[in-house]
Amino acid sequence: MRKIAMVGLCAVAVLFAQGARADSSSNLTRQENFRASGGPLNTADIPQNGPEAAAIRKNLKEITLPPGFHISLYALVPNAREIAVGPQGVAVFVGTVKSDVYAVFDHGHTGTANEVMPFAPNIKFVIPNGVCFSKDGFLYVVERNRILEFGAAEFFAQSPDVAVNVVVPEGQLIPTKYESFNHTARYCRIGLDNKLYTTVGQPYNVPPPDLIGDLQAHGLGAIIRMDRDGSHREIYALGIRNSVGLDFNPVDHTLWFTDNQVDGMGDDIPPGELNRATKMGENFGFPWYGGGHTRTNEYKTQTPPANVVFPQVEEVAHAADLGMIFYTGQMFPAKYDDAIFSAQHGSWNRTVPIGARIMVTFLKKDGTADHSEPFAYGWLDDNGQYLGRPVDVAMLPDGSLLVSDDFAGALYRIWYDGK
Repeated sequence: MRKIAMVGLCAVAVLFAQGARADSSSNLTRQENFRASGGPLNTADIPQNGPEAAAIRKNLKEITLPPGFHISLYALVPNAREIAVGPQGVAVFVGTVKSDVYAVFDHGHTGTANEVMPFAPNIKFVIPNGVCFSKDGFLYVVERNRILEFGAAEFFAQSPDVAVNVVVPEGQLIPTKYESFNHTARYCRIGLDNKLYTTVGQPYNVPPPDLIGDLQAHGLGAIIRMDRDGSHREIYALGIRNSVGLDFNPVDHTLWFTDNQVDGMGDDIPPGELNRATKMGENFGFPWYGGGHTRTNEYKTQTPPANVVFPQVEEVAHAADLGMIFYTGQMFPAKYDDAIFSAQHGSWNRTVPIGARIMVTFLKKDGTADHSEPFAYGWLDDNGQYLGRPVDVAMLPDGSLLVSDDFAGALYRIWYDGK
């Protein structure tokens, strides 16, 4: 049984007393051993044309971008969530909160995908939102309660059988007693230390005070990291409600992440968060704070932990800040170098909806945030109706950006030519 270090606290808690549950699919075991699963050899591609594509292209005419930028439909991908761009430039992988991961191909590098298909269709996924690549070409898929590793994923992507390794067995990422329909979308990155980082939301709007210790001890409401084989698991940052976006600053190597804050406190509080972790073990204040400096009703009489780290940017309340990336490409104007692009999914519990846009955050010379501003918007129309709901942002090798949208079921490409 692996253990998880509670850095900054005075204890080391044993992780996950529950034993691993047997995987329901024998295909996983076969493919771990490089054996054919015996499943169907043909997988159905997702059609890329027709009325749905035409409607999305029409909606994209409503999107406002800075001068010289353009947006187009890159691919139809059902329920598209986190994006992982293959380091070999062969394929893009897209997670969902359903039961599929998709492989997306632009075989001619035209800026528009021409083939989209389920990835590893003979393996049963459960909420495989988190997808991320190592520099040496291993794809990690973080599900609700399991982590899988796929070697040479870009080159197996068109086959129904793929090489797979179990990093964290089913039932051992979180205790099964905390499995929930709420806050189950994980997000992952391979860090500059070659470790696997993943967000783990806790299952409550605000957790009952008598459970907070147990939740924290098991890494819920935290960002955890581990070696790529699943060993040496530890809490990197805690005091987080439900982060679904993180990335590393390429200049100073600090970890930045978004956090979705408490619902039901009103239209304008608490703010969403963009946070910066400068070292391991920092506490970002939840549940004592519901977002920014706003205290939660449930914990307002309790003393918060010492040295709470407050957000770098307080975003508008309930816009649902999700996926993010530091821009390291060469296509965009120099003002965007090392800026943060992040997705606001859009509000669900606000009397006047807000969000459904891509934000850009510029940094100061000392590495802290300067300010955020809208970069791409128009998915929320004047009648408060959603035309789309951005989830994640990723960068293609040419420096253009991909944006996922789980409402429209699409990937968009944003590029710059100055025209």
